[in-house]
Amino acid sequence: MLRLLHIVVLAALVLAAADVYKIKYESTLQAERVAKLRAEMRREQDTIANLRAEWSKLDRPDRLQELAQRHLTLKPVEARQFDALDRLPERPVEIVPPGTTDPIGAVIETLADSEALTGSLPDAAGEKPQ
Repeated sequence: MLRLLHIVVLAALVLAAADVYKIKYESTLQAERVAKLRAEMRREQDTIANLRAEWSKLDRPDRLQELAQRHLTLKPVEARQFDALDRLPERPVEIVPPGTTDPIGAVIETLADSEALTGSLPDAAGEKPQ
């Protein structure tokens, strides 16, 4: 009986040692993965820092001004380029009236009403043009 107990204890000891070795091996693999991920994160952070530095170099106002003068044919704004307010186009017809509780239904009704699409307004007598 004592001999059987020694064999069982010895087997349990071997199984425990194998399990500890397996856990150690898996933890080593995980540590290597973490180290690889940290190195990749450092490379990505360095890449981001380089791209930000390049962006700030390319986005300098004096460089953009020089490029605009060299490649664009821009002229200063003259006072005669402005127009009077009465020559502005009229505001487009609103498809959805403000304060509508069902905007999709209002759009469908507006699209079904052809006069609303053309923006026809009643004349002085109150009749809509044909």
